[in-house]
Amino acid sequence: MNSSVLFKRYLAQTTTFKPFMVDVERAEGVHIWDKSEKKYIDFTSGMCANNLGNRHPKVISAIENQLQKFSYTMVYGEFIQQPQVDFAQKICSFLPSNLQQLFYVNSGSEAVEGAIKLARLNNHRSEIISFKNAYHGSTMGAMSVLGNESYRSLFQPMLPDTKLLEFNNIEQLSEITEKTCCVITEVIRSGAGMELPNSEFLQALRERCTETGALLIFDEIQTGFGRTGKLFAFEHYLIVPDILCIAKSMGGGMPIGAFVSSVERMDRLNNGHPLLGHATTFGGHPVSCAAGLASLEIISDPKFLAQVNRNEELIRKYFQHPEIKEIRGKGQFLAVELNENIDIENVVTTCIENGLLLLWLLFNYQSLALTPPLIITEEQIKEASKIFKNALEK
Repeated sequence: MNSSVLFKRYLAQTTTFKPFMVDVERAEGVHIWDKSEKKYIDFTSGMCANNLGNRHPKVISAIENQLQKFSYTMVYGEFIQQPQVDFAQKICSFLPSNLQQLFYVNSGSEAVEGAIKLARLNNHRSEIISFKNAYHGSTMGAMSVLGNESYRSLFQPMLPDTKLLEFNNIEQLSEITEKTCCVITEVIRSGAGMELPNSEFLQALRERCTETGALLIFDEIQTGFGRTGKLFAFEHYLIVPDILCIAKSMGGGMPIGAFVSSVERMDRLNNGHPLLGHATTFGGHPVSCAAGLASLEIISDPKFLAQVNRNEELIRKYFQHPEIKEIRGKGQFLAVELNENIDIENVVTTCIENGLLLLWLLFNYQSLALTPPLIITEEQIKEASKIFKNALEK
């Protein structure tokens, strides 16, 4: 029985859409090879989890070195494990003074769950506000703040007392009141098509949360760690959240996540609860922390981030075509919106057939993500653009 049959027989499928079915044999840098030795340029970065591509030498070395010492020893928070300490200290060195302690988890969804719990323990309110066409994860709490009713309707009832507002609508911010526990938003919204915020909107959102005592949560699960040309997307707008959610590329290709806040707020989570304010078995896995630290040391170099911004210019330059309406986003967190007459699924299928991996977006049905590994070269961008434009011609 071949691997595609076994894949569908033993692995539960994620969506009603047709899976890509690339039968992966190996991967290196920005390329993936299938078992027939067909080579693909990866313009997905594993949904922004592989910012350094596959098998970066420094990340591999860090993993191997850690495995020579120990892998897993104890649930998070009980033992002093140096990879956890070193990685947390390094992350916090790049963050503002009110984001100086983190709680490790395994994924972005778990980071959102922890952030919501932290907010509730800090102000003892119930209302949670999020924005339409936003995605924050697929666990029950994270799905409760998902910005599309049709996606979550089958799983009702969910967390009570949630409300959806229109992103970039300053007038609706008056709905944030003294009853609001927290407001969660992406800074640059991926599912909506790499939708950028108005600076005035983010400023007004920050002021309204401060005024009412609602905690502002930024979901930087996809945009964090250099993806937008800065280490974190909120740096573009000079707006600081009360709680920060990070994951995906945080681990240099290894599974890890965290939510970050002030020491004072975290104390209420960890010390103000009779049993466990939050807990995780594998959160902050030492091997993932070692890989994440090696990745962060590379990405945080100003010269590296400058190249991410240079790559944005190159992608915008080479991905030009009459059927393209707009390219949105920052850094290498970009979306290309196509004219209405273009069949997105056919474009993706044709690109895959010709060696380019692309993803459509969750809530913007005429847009595709352009999110290659941050290490991509100009020649690789040119090659990908040719495949993409040939697909448009067909």
